[in-house]
Amino acid sequence: MRAALLAILMLGCGAALHDQPDLSESVRIFNDGVRWERFTAAAGALPPRDRAQFVDDMDQRSGEVKITEYEVMRVDPRGEREARVQIKLSWYKASEGTVHETHAVQTWERHGRAWWMVDEARLRGAPMPGLAEPPEPPAKPVSVMKD
Repeated sequence: MRAALLAILMLGCGAALHDQPDLSESVRIFNDGVRWERFTAAAGALPPRDRAQFVDDMDQRSGEVKITEYEVMRVDPRGEREARVQIKLSWYKASEGTVHETHAVQTWERHGRAWWMVDEARLRGAPMPGLAEPPEPPAKPVSVMKD
């Protein structure tokens, strides 16, 4: 009886640990939600202050941009609280019908037990409507030689 009670308690503790998704699950939930136009589900992987605007923006964009597939290319942990995730998106504009490929990098941060996607920008490939462009690298100083 004591062993059975201990086993039940251990299973309960294990279940509590899995209440919040890990990074790979959060990445999948977000990108599946965007891919299949389940924007409210995807928004759960964003900071709460960004969720409503994200759903509005994605609903507006979904009439024109259709994502046909995505693939997680690389997950680069940066300590225990941050990660960079590179994804490859295949997409097209409904008005054109030409399939494009775009690589993007997502920045994920751990907040408590939850992982939130806090930034996303194009890495390479075709510019995609609604996806931020990468920041410009700082200009290199020009040296002028004097005689």
